[in-house]
Amino acid sequence: MSFSFNFDVHAQSVSPEGVGESNVEKDKADIAAKHTTDEPTAAENIKEAAEHCPPPDPETLLADAVTETVTVGTLPPLLFLNETVLEKTASEREDEEKILSRTEDQRSDLISGVYEGGLKVWECTYDLLEWLDSDGETFGGKRVLDLGCGAGLLGILALKRGASKVHFQDYNSTVIKQLTLPNVLLNSQENGPGEEESGSDSDEDGKRKNDSEKGKGDEDLKDGAPPAKKSLAEPPQHSALLARCRFYSGDWTTFLALVVKAEPPPKYDIIFTSETIYNTAYYPSLHATLQKLLAPDGVTYLATKAHYFGVGGGLLLFEQFVEERGIFSLHHLWDVAEGLKRHVVSLRFKTGEST
Repeated sequence: MSFSFNFDVHAQSVSPEGVGESNVEKDKADIAAKHTTDEPTAAENIKEAAEHCPPPDPETLLADAVTETVTVGTLPPLLFLNETVLEKTASEREDEEKILSRTEDQRSDLISGVYEGGLKVWECTYDLLEWLDSDGETFGGKRVLDLGCGAGLLGILALKRGASKVHFQDYNSTVIKQLTLPNVLLNSQENGPGEEESGSDSDEDGKRKNDSEKGKGDEDLKDGAPPAKKSLAEPPQHSALLARCRFYSGDWTTFLALVVKAEPPPKYDIIFTSETIYNTAYYPSLHATLQKLLAPDGVTYLATKAHYFGVGGGLLLFEQFVEERGIFSLHHLWDVAEGLKRHVVSLRFKTGEST
């Protein structure tokens, strides 16, 4: 049975104009940083990259799915699996890495070198979605990489807005199989690449017209009648959508080595990466991946906290790293000053520095 619990991020979060308070600030004390024990060495974090193909009957990935829907401004609604239910049903799911049970047992959002936080939708992802809504970024015909994708909401947005191809990468194969891929399938039931009707239930400010619908799933459960299960797209539409996607797991060094074997090697017009600079040990492999895979006139959008307490990374250190390398120009697009400081920045090649 599939239930949908809707919430409106735009109406409750800090907008680029500084209006309102963030819906995710309630967890600020717990998720101010991705917790880890000891700072890892590069050798401890090698996880061989692999490509993952959807199963022949992909709809089985959504059996008994409990979903949430996030609506940001005028962007199309984005569906994703409820992360709490995902963790609570860990024993019923395929998990060769054992990260579902380990994160539950250790009550940790990150186990360095084992699990890198992909099961959680981190707050900076919502920041980047809001900035994309305000900026009006278009994706028609573009090649997109969602790097460190987790739930894959950024890549899914590009997919729904007409990107020609979207590739998803996360450190953990369990995240790709049990979260990213199902989320892509959930969103295939919408209007298709252009998603022209995405704002049909929003007012002129991009907010939900009927806030009472946010608790509709809970009301139905109280009445003893669960909400109707949303019908998935027909298999041909699944196939058409998945044909524009590829899914990878592994650390960035082995991921890069794997994808550049293709002829020609992929180049992406847009690379999304959110909450991925929390550990300075990962900066060299992240920078190398961006340098090799970004198209000459492409752009990387990075969403991040100013500092990750307990881990040591943050935007200032990453800016210094980028400046020392001299490959990219980094520009601040949106600085969220309220609460724990967060940022959305872009990286573009300096003239003549693309490879």
